[in-house]
Amino acid sequence: MGTDLAYNFVFKVVLIGESGVGKSNLLSRFTKNEFNHDSRTTIGVEFSTRSIQVDNITIKAQIWDTAGLERYRAITSAYYRGAVGALLVYDITKHLTYENVERWLKELYDHADPHMVVMLVGNKSDLATVRTVPTEEAKDFAEGKGLLFMETSALESTNVESAFLEVLTAIHKKVASKEVTRGSISAVTLGPTSEYKEERQSCCKGS
Repeated sequence: MGTDLAYNFVFKVVLIGESGVGKSNLLSRFTKNEFNHDSRTTIGVEFSTRSIQVDNITIKAQIWDTAGLERYRAITSAYYRGAVGALLVYDITKHLTYENVERWLKELYDHADPHMVVMLVGNKSDLATVRTVPTEEAKDFAEGKGLLFMETSALESTNVESAFLEVLTAIHKKVASKEVTRGSISAVTLGPTSEYKEERQSCCKGS
């Protein structure tokens, strides 16, 4: 087997959700196995990569984090461009972060490929004693919207690996069922390319 091809696919996965739900720590836990207790909000987009094996295929996951921009509603279509997966994160102890999931979902589908794999993630499951979002409720919501669902703890490293792997495996299944060229990121744009739709911005994006 040739070693010149380091990986077969690059999959871009974006993290979205309210500020403070733990997106940066999910990213660092999955890509570096680190957790930062005093993580401050960083401004600007960050991404980290990690390669994994699925069905003997090497996938390079490129995980993007909004890094504080969600406060300014400044996430642009460039952030979503080319993304084939998303983790929509809320905090199980802060009901408001869950209530805003619907708005994030709308923004995601406004900017990203409608065929992308989306997982609803209830983070901070280590704080179950102060939970305000029941697991069943979130799970039912996710099922109704056709989303994957998982509860995670970036702090205790619970289900973080599983969440990302489930998303990446689901993306791979979608891609494998279509004819794609190996190795190029354009290969993993599922369905019609959504990159050129930006010009036609919807007229009425009021509050």
